Amino acid sequence: MKWLGRRQSDNVDDRRGSSGGKIALGGGVIGIVVLVINMLMGGDPTELLNSIQQQQGPEQTRELTEQEQQQGVFIKTLLADNEDIWAAIFKESGQQFEPAKLVLFRDGVNTDCGGASSASGPFYCPEDRTIYMDLAFFDELQSKYGAQGGEFTVAYVMAHEYGHHIQTLIGTSDRMRERQQQGSEKEANRLSVALELQADFYAGIWTYHNDKKNNIIEAGDIEQAISAANAIGDDAIQRKTQGQIVPDSFTHGTSQQRIDWFMKGYTTGDLKQGDTFGALNLEF
Repeated sequence: MKWLGRRQSDNVDDRRGSSGGKIALGGGVIGIVVLVINMLMGGDPTELLNSIQQQQGPEQTRELTEQEQQQGVFIKTLLADNEDIWAAIFKESGQQFEPAKLVLFRDGVNTDCGGASSASGPFYCPEDRTIYMDLAFFDELQSKYGAQGGEFTVAYVMAHEYGHHIQTLIGTSDRMRERQQQGSEKEANRLSVALELQADFYAGIWTYHNDKKNNIIEAGDIEQAISAANAIGDDAIQRKTQGQIVPDSFTHGTSQQRIDWFMKGYTTGDLKQGDTFGALNLEF
């Protein structure tokens, strides 16, 4: 991925050099599995995060390594790319854009949605409009879930999380939660799937427009995104963690659905093509 030399965002809070203690997850290993399945790629983390209890210890600080500093530059550039692309899209449609914040952390973090450990994976908290990322997650994504490593894997995940911010800004997330409260658990899960697939679509939209503007795509980049989407589909995760697939419990969509909606955004660049709710025959 081509990213060197572009603007870096000021909306990044890098907390990797400090640690305020360990995170205790209710439910032990089972709790971690539930978090991975439900929050691996974002969505509304409030309910699950509030079940996690923060155990504070003495704060420790350290200097970031040269590699960590370079990772920080990369993340700041990616965030700036998301800000610039979505600000332009909003301006064109006459809407007011507000950038998201991003927190880099290690081990655990407190948010307005509750406390979280790195086991939850990257996520977006709508309460404070902030993306939270522990970059060690991407090593686990590769080693445990079989995704390709690489910079564009990180770019795809961040773009997905920024997609949730866009959904918050335009009111999609609030409408989805209202609908969830009116229906059954099965219907609530289907609404969650539609929200997540739309965030994948938005990641594709960002990729299309950023490549058009900055010529970012290099050989193998789209394959990295597809590999990540494939690895974190609900069916793939359930197969690995519980040995069976339960479609009614899906909250993020199958591997193929995630790939298809990312690619639809990337190949069309057309926001009007992103009605994932209608595609799932959901009244919304």
